[in-house]
Amino acid sequence: MIEVKNLNYAYNNGPPVFQNFNWTVAQGETWAVLGPSGCGKSTLLYLLAGLLFPGRGEVRIHGQILARPRPRTGLILQEYGLLPWGTVRQNIELGLRIRNFYGPDGKHAPLAHQQQDQPTPADVDDWLARLGLAKLADKYPDQLSGGQRQRTAIARTLVLRPDLLLMDEPFSSLDAPTRESLQNLTLELCQEQRLTLVIVTHAIEEAACLGRKILLLSQPPNTTPPATTLDNPNAGQLGYRQTTEYFELCRSLRSQMEPP
Repeated sequence: MIEVKNLNYAYNNGPPVFQNFNWTVAQGETWAVLGPSGCGKSTLLYLLAGLLFPGRGEVRIHGQILARPRPRTGLILQEYGLLPWGTVRQNIELGLRIRNFYGPDGKHAPLAHQQQDQPTPADVDDWLARLGLAKLADKYPDQLSGGQRQRTAIARTLVLRPDLLLMDEPFSSLDAPTRESLQNLTLELCQEQRLTLVIVTHAIEEAACLGRKILLLSQPPNTTPPATTLDNPNAGQLGYRQTTEYFELCRSLRSQMEPP
């Protein structure tokens, strides 16, 4: 689904963050991107979202070179990105309203011939119920807890029926029980909706429990190699967090992330 080929990227002619970087993500895979602060995790996510563009090389999604944000990519940020003057319902409806304004132009919304299963306003009610937000539909973001805000952001994204979900440290500011609950919900929804997931995190334990594949970045410039990938096929399975395999993976990741 995603092909990153010979990617080179630097900010404002500064030192390269990525240099001849290659990476492939198959449809339906669940990836966690892990690494220390400043290694380029969020930069990579914004390149996949079409918010940044390579200096050299290319990013392809479904074989198409990414030249702008695509309608079927969902992006969820750490700070939720909710409109403070909008209710929970209005925030969830936002993407539908934008799509209706532009129509099926292929830029802001899928083309007409790709809209066989086009979302409708009724889907907003479905996601309000699915994510436990129905009783909060008329509340404003400043009346919500952090977990409720993040569930609103998830609903706003999933109501548009994306095929690719990008998440930038979405649970880092939440308490441990809420964070674990939303991590489990994310994996459940990705499987249910057949989504490809790329989630950026700096937390080793989160990468180990969410990523069935893990991309481990180091301090820039990131090249391939030494940027490494690890298989973690049991991520998301019931009880995995209590297994020896999980603890061994966390220990290995921690060791690989230690500065030389």
